This record gives sequence, C-alpha cells and structure tokens, in this order.
Amino acid sequence: MSEHLYTYGVVDDDEFELAIEGVDGGTPIRTVSYRSLTAIVSDIDTLEPERSDENVRRHDDVLREVIESADGRTVVPMQFGMVFKSGRTLKSVLRSGRRAFRKALLDVDGMVELGVKIVVDEGATVDDDTVADIAERLAAAAERDVENDLFSDRLCMNRSYLVAYDDQEAFSEAVQAVRDDYEDLTVQYSGPWAPYNFVDIQIGAAQ
Repeated sequence: MSEHLYTYGVVDDDEFELAIEGVDGGTPIRTVSYRSLTAIVSDIDTLEPERSDENVRRHDDVLREVIESADGRTVVPMQFGMVFKSGRTLKSVLRSGRRAFRKALLDVDGMVELGVKIVVDEGATVDDDTVADIAERLAAAAERDVENDLFSDRLCMNRSYLVAYDDQEAFSEAVQAVRDDYEDLTVQYSGPWAPYNFVDIQIGAAQ
C-alpha cells in the first residue's frame, strides 16, 4: 500500500468505502478522519498525478458517487491533484483548516452544483434581453449562481448553479422550458457535480 493519499474532498463525520476506481486507478475509495471532519482518499504512488482526461473524470466520478451513495451527502471538493504524503500530514491539514471546512460544509449543506451553457446555433443571433431572461429564470430555480468564462464566440452564457439535491428535478424542468422556448439556442446541461464554484478554501498539498 502506498503511503501517499490522493484526496478528493471533505465531508461531515462519516466513514465509508466505495468500490470504484479513483485517480491513477486507486481503490478502494476510503476515508481518513480528524474529529468531525472526514477526508475522502485513495492510495497513490506519486505526488504529482497526471492531469489526463481519464484522471479528471475519475476525480469527478468519485465525488459524484460520494454525493449520490448517501442520497445527497454534502461534500466540500478538493481541486484535482491534491496529494498528501501520509495520513498524519492530511490530518494536520484538516486540523489547521477545521474552521474553514466547517463553514464551507454549512454553506453548501445538501447542495450540488449544476452547469448550464447556452450556445448560439451557427447563423443565429441572440440579444442581451434573451440572455438576461434565461439567466433570471434559471437563477430563480437555484439557491445561488456564478458566472463562468465565455471561452467561445458562440457561447452566450456559462453559469454554475447551486441547487438543493432534492430540487434537481425542478431545476431540470426549468432548463427544459428554456430549451422549448429558445429552439435556436443549444442548451448544454451538466451535473450533478460537487460544488466547486461555491467553496473557497485555499490549501496546498503538504509534500
């Protein structure tokens, strides 16, 4: 067993194992606890895992399984690539960041992140009023939302939404209503994800 721990996120006091593959094929997904905080980890042989598409997908898949395996378990996600030398090092980080983690867990309690991108079909146009209408309708179905980068000329909206786990169906209906009303726009809808865009904890991997 490797001494290094790849860390996916932090949950409230809980212990479990998940029989899915993590980053670099690490399995099982297990936990390391410090007082009322529990980190989700798997063993890994390197301190610098490759940021491949497969590894990024596995990171996200683990967090999604953590959420859904307990019908909406609250998780504060770590960014990709957080590796700690040992359980002792990880527990030290949980101890020093305890207040920040507890606050973040309260801020996103029972919530997941959903993503919506609006793409203008080729040859079509969209005005600011349309974008504002869509943004207002979707924001009304969420607890909070944040604007992300518009990385393409045809991308007219890119937002992340914080939605209660139990309200995902209602939010999905709001997305479908937008699709129905604006047929010349392509609506890309993704999630549920761990709430990356709604927590702000800066921690460097202790190496």
